[in-house]
Amino acid sequence: MHWERASEDIYIFTSDRYAQVTASLIVSGNTGILIDTLPFPSETAQIALFARKRCPDGVRFVIYTGHEADHVYGAFLFPKAEIIAHEMAREILIERGFAALQRAKEQSPEFAPIQLRLPTFTFTTNSVTLRMPGKTLEIIHTPGHTSDCVSVLLHEERILFSGDTVMALPTITNGDPEQLKKSLEAVGAMQLENIVQGHGEIILRGEIRDTLRRQVNYLDNLRSKVQKLIDAGGSRDEAKAITIEQCGMPRVLLNGAVVQLHLANVLATYDRLMAAKTAETSRAASAAKPKATKKPAAAKQEKATRAKKSDDKSSAPKGASKSKAATKKTSKPAKRKESPQASASKKGKGR
Repeated sequence: MHWERASEDIYIFTSDRYAQVTASLIVSGNTGILIDTLPFPSETAQIALFARKRCPDGVRFVIYTGHEADHVYGAFLFPKAEIIAHEMAREILIERGFAALQRAKEQSPEFAPIQLRLPTFTFTTNSVTLRMPGKTLEIIHTPGHTSDCVSVLLHEERILFSGDTVMALPTITNGDPEQLKKSLEAVGAMQLENIVQGHGEIILRGEIRDTLRRQVNYLDNLRSKVQKLIDAGGSRDEAKAITIEQCGMPRVLLNGAVVQLHLANVLATYDRLMAAKTAETSRAASAAKPKATKKPAAAKQEKATRAKKSDDKSSAPKGASKSKAATKKTSKPAKRKESPQASASKKGKGR
């Protein structure tokens, strides 16, 4: 691990062991605020030792910029610190984090001492502000790399600690490229002095615009090339031949680790676009399918039912009429002569 000073009270620590992932210490009086930790306990232990010397009152807050292991595994070394993150980070850690840590421990004894710490303060709004003596930190939801990603803006210095929203190569394996593009555009509108990336070197003010534009272009090129391959009937294996240079980025970043990150991007993009194509084909087939017709037996039965109902309606009045006619026909005239009144009375009974 190596570290550098970004300003009088800001220190940046970069892992030598995993993809140049960063953690940052902001000093406020005698107190520290740590943005992310490093994945290996041996590296984060060096940060803890540094913080004890620089912050007599210790690290008061640890901010997770996301739920991924390379940002959160070192938090157990700051047991008194409150953990701040987006609510989605807490949910994901509960759902998957403990199982993932157990697998990591099984793969390497180096992870054995780690105890996963869940966020103790979370938020669901677009941003939340943390005020410390001389320091105002705005924690902003910037999804895309993952749904729970946040960035931390230090207002006094105009420095953004971007987490994996901005890194040497945009990665969307478990994220949403369109969301990430919107987050990158939002970062570009912030009028910043520096960006501390989640992975990679600090981006200086004069480099920010071109860097962000290059990252958005990479995402557009990636999607375009994979879509073209799919339209031509190309397979998932053939997609692996799309190089990082073809998408507009060099392979030397992060000491070459970007090559594997790019491959993961290609395969994730292929899977995403193929799923969308399959869903669209299914919808089109469903829309083109003719309306279901009634089976002959069912149609015949329905016709018979309609005919029966028609007969029932028409036969009732006819039956009543026949009954009257029959009554009149079978009635014999009386042999004796009756008065007009008696005759009318008898006719009324016949009705």
